[in-house]
Amino acid sequence: MDVFGHYAPFIQDYIYEHNWQDLRPIQVAAAQEIFETDHNVLLAASTAAGKTEAAFFPILSEISKEKSDSIQVLYIAPLKALINDQFDRLNDICEGSDIKVWRWHGDVAQSQKRKMLKKPSGILQITPESLESFMINKHMDIPHLFHGLKFIVIDELHSFLRSDRGGQTFCLIERLSKLAGANPRRIGLSATIGNIEAASKFLGAGSKFQTDAPKVQNVPQVWRLSMEHFYQTNPQAASKDFDPAKIIEPKTDKAPELADPGIGYIFEHTRGKKCLVFTNSREECEAVCQQLRGYCKYNHEPDRFLIHHGNLSPALRETAEQAMKDEDAYFTTCATATLELGIDIGKLESAFQIDAPFTVSGFLQRMGRTGRRGNPPEMHFVMREEHPESRAMLPDLIPWSLLQGIALVQLYIEEKWVEPPQPNRLPYSLLYHQTMSTLAASGEMTPSELASRVLSLAYFHNVSQQDYQILLRHLIKTDQIQWTENKGLILGLAGERVVNNFKFYAVFQENEEFSVHAGSEELGTIVKPPPVGDKIAIAGKVWVVEDIDRKRHQVYCHGVDGRIPAYFGDVAGDIHPHILHRMRKILSESQQYRYLMPNAKARLTQMRDTCNIASIPRKQLINLGGKMWALFPWTGSYAFLALERLIKIKCADQLNLRGFNSSRPYFMEFAMDASKEEFFKILKQEAAKDFDPMDLVYPKEVPVFDKYDEYLPDELIKKEFAYSVLDIAEMRRCVEHMKA
Repeated sequence: MDVFGHYAPFIQDYIYEHNWQDLRPIQVAAAQEIFETDHNVLLAASTAAGKTEAAFFPILSEISKEKSDSIQVLYIAPLKALINDQFDRLNDICEGSDIKVWRWHGDVAQSQKRKMLKKPSGILQITPESLESFMINKHMDIPHLFHGLKFIVIDELHSFLRSDRGGQTFCLIERLSKLAGANPRRIGLSATIGNIEAASKFLGAGSKFQTDAPKVQNVPQVWRLSMEHFYQTNPQAASKDFDPAKIIEPKTDKAPELADPGIGYIFEHTRGKKCLVFTNSREECEAVCQQLRGYCKYNHEPDRFLIHHGNLSPALRETAEQAMKDEDAYFTTCATATLELGIDIGKLESAFQIDAPFTVSGFLQRMGRTGRRGNPPEMHFVMREEHPESRAMLPDLIPWSLLQGIALVQLYIEEKWVEPPQPNRLPYSLLYHQTMSTLAASGEMTPSELASRVLSLAYFHNVSQQDYQILLRHLIKTDQIQWTENKGLILGLAGERVVNNFKFYAVFQENEEFSVHAGSEELGTIVKPPPVGDKIAIAGKVWVVEDIDRKRHQVYCHGVDGRIPAYFGDVAGDIHPHILHRMRKILSESQQYRYLMPNAKARLTQMRDTCNIASIPRKQLINLGGKMWALFPWTGSYAFLALERLIKIKCADQLNLRGFNSSRPYFMEFAMDASKEEFFKILKQEAAKDFDPMDLVYPKEVPVFDKYDEYLPDELIKKEFAYSVLDIAEMRRCVEHMKA
C-alpha cells in the first residue's frame, strides 16, 4: 500500500516541511489498518516511536474528505497536561486544513467551550472526568454533538487497564455511542503493553468491531541504566571502594548534618542537567524536594529544584512544566506519577527513581520520559535503606526495594513482560457511580430500564440481576434514589448531594486526611487509613488501627512494638505475583547485573550470602529462634493477603499461632507451637478445601477499598473483597508448591 499517497495533501505537506525521510514502521502499519479495514486498532510501540502521528495522519486524512457538523474524533487522555501538550501538536499538524481541534477540561475557558457547543466539528480532547461531567450536564446535546463520531482515540491506554477509572472510561464510551447513535472505531495508544491479546480484548469490549494490533519490529533501544544502593548513614555496603569524592565535588564536599547519602548522590548528579526525580508517594516527593533544596541552601547555591504532584494547584504544576520546557534552564523536578505519562517537558537528560516502583509498566513509563530527540533513555535507581538494628530479625536484613528493582528490570529485559489488564470481576463501586450518573443524566427511569442501561455495559458483564436488585433496594433505603408516583426511580436527596459535588466525576480516590488519635492524644494525620487491625506508622511509633470514623475523618488506635514503613495513601497496593517470582529467582542466581553500581553489587552479594546461610529462597518457612517463624510466600499482594487471612482464620487455632505480623507482600512473622511439617500439612489441607471466599472476611469487617464503597450495602462490599480483591486462585497455587 502507498501509505504516503493515501494521506491528505496537508499531511503530506506537514511531512515535507518537517524533512521526514521516511515513515516509521508503526506509522505504515497503522495507516494500513485504518485505511483498509473497519477494525479497532491497538498501536503498541516504544516511547517516541511516533504513535500519535501513526494514529492521526490516517484519521485526519479520513475525516478531511467531507465536512461535518459533528465531532468526528474524540481523544481521551488521562491527564489535562497531556491534553494541553497534544492540543498544540495536533493544531500544528492540522494547520493546512479546516479541521478544528477543541479541548475540554476544567482549565479551559468557558468561551472556548461555548464555541465548540455552537459549531461542533473536528477533534475533541477530553479527560474521563470531563467526559463524565459532559454526559451528565450536556446529556441532551450528545446526539447533536456526536452523531457523526467516527473515531475514539484512547491515549496511554495502559493507564486505564488496571483500575476503575479505565472501567469508567469504557462505560462512558459505550453510553455516548448509544446515545449519539454512532459506531466509532477505537484506537488505543501505549508504549507499555505486555499482553497484546488481553489489552486488545479490553480495548474492544462492547464494540461491534474486531480489534487488531499490528505487529511491527521496534528499533532496538539502547538504555543508560544504573542502580545504586545507599544506607541512609555511612558506612556504605561497598565501604572499601566507596569514595565520597566520586559523588561530591570538592567545592561542595560538605553536606548538611545527618544528610542522606542517596539524596546527596542525586543532588550532585543533577547539577547542570535537566532531570526528573520520581518518588512513589506524594509525601515522599515533598520530603525529597525539601532535602534537595536544603542542599542548595547549605551550599549557597540557587534553588534548582521544582515539584509536581496531584495535590498541588494547577498553577504550581504548570509552573514546573513550563520551567522544564525552557531549553536554557537546568531544573530538576521531583514528581510522582503525574509526570509519568507522555507530557512533553523538553529535552530531559536523566530520570532518577527513588526506591523501586510497584510495576514494570511504571518503570518503563518513567524511563521513557527521557530518551527523546535522538538520545537513549536514561534512568538511575537510587535504593535507600536504614542500617539494620543489631538485633534485627532475618526478614529485616533483606533490602526488599533493591530486590524488587532488579526484578522489574530483568522481567522486561528477559521477557518483555508488562502487567496484563486486570478485569475487575465485581466492580460494585463503579456500578453505583454509573447508576447514579445514568439517573442524573436521563432523569426518571423504571428499574428495568435502568438495569438494561447499566448492566448492558461490557464492564459489568459479571454483575448479576440479583446483585443489582440488592444494590437498588439499598440505595432506595438510604435515599440515594427514590420512587416517584409513576413507579419510576430518580435521584434522592442524599444521592443529589453526592452527584452535585464536582468530585463525583472522578472514580479515583482523592487524598483525604484522617486525624489519628490514641486515647485523648492526637498524633497527626494520615491519608486513606488501612483496614481495622492493620498497622500504621506515625509520630515515630507503630500503632494498630482499632476503629475508623469515616464521617468525622478520624482514626483510633493503640501503640505496639515493631517497625513498619509510614502509611502513604497513594501508594499502589498491587504488586503482581510474577514480580515476586522473579525476586525469588534473583536470590538463587549468582550473576551480577550490568547496571548495578558498586554499593548495589556489594549489597546484593551480602543479601545472597545472608539468604544462602538461612536456605532462602529454597526454604519458605524459616525458624527465627524458639517458636518464632518467618514465612516467605513469594507471591503477589492480593494472593499474599488471601494467604494471610487463610492462616489467621482457618489455621491459627490448629497451630496455636500468635504474635502475627506481616510486611505485605514480602514476609509474615509469627509464633506457633506446631512444627514446620505440621504447619505445611495444615496449611495445604485448608487451602485445598472447597471453602467460600467469604470465609476469609472477618465477621464484623466491612473492607472498604474503592471510592464509592461507603454507599453500597455491606454484603456487596464483602462480596467484592472476597471474590475480586483476594486472589485465592494464585494463593492456592502458591501453597500447593510450598515445600517443607
